Amino acid sequence: MRIPYETPPAIGREFIELSPEVVAVILLTVAAGWQRASVAEDVNANAGEVLMTERLRDGMRAALKSSPWKLIVLPGTESRSKPNVVLPDGRTDIPLMLIEIFLRSEEHDPHAIIECKRIAGSDTHLCREYVVEGMDRFIQEKYGENHAVGFMVGYVLAGSDSESADGVNAYLKRASRSGDRLAAGDSGGSPGLSWKSRHTRSTRSISIDLHHAFLGFPVTQA
Repeated sequence: MRIPYETPPAIGREFIELSPEVVAVILLTVAAGWQRASVAEDVNANAGEVLMTERLRDGMRAALKSSPWKLIVLPGTESRSKPNVVLPDGRTDIPLMLIEIFLRSEEHDPHAIIECKRIAGSDTHLCREYVVEGMDRFIQEKYGENHAVGFMVGYVLAGSDSESADGVNAYLKRASRSGDRLAAGDSGGSPGLSWKSRHTRSTRSISIDLHHAFLGFPVTQA
């Protein structure tokens, strides 16, 4: 199966822009993985972020066993923001590799990155962390320096996905960053997957699109 993507020219490194079809596959794999992960006995609103992410990773891998897409869900790993950085300066939560992109570009670094954070629209601290320790890692090119698309997962500890998005947007407004706000889009019928934001980056003329998946817990765990 051919995975469509575009590669605008970039100096010294191939630029990766995933097609809408591939973005949808990644988001649906996240949703299917979380459906498996969230029923585990140790996954609930009080669990740690690392445990939730490991369960999500396992769930995504299980979901891909019956998928025709050649998507590899890698372990969390130390990362280098740019090729000329010698020592790792970041740690990605869920890196993804696409076989056809590797065969075409021989790009050994991840082709897409998912950053995971806990979130609740009513918690101003978590909303700030979602932006400063999550979204900004993409915007400031610490993650995905040669990517046109990035992914955020928010583990919704309380409230709904729309309340989480509203909380993040409220922080962005207070920080005079309304241009970075999250907007609702087409989720394809999957709750929590319908949020997107676009951001200007400091050293590139090409902006980055972030897709946000807000993942809740089963009602019995609320």
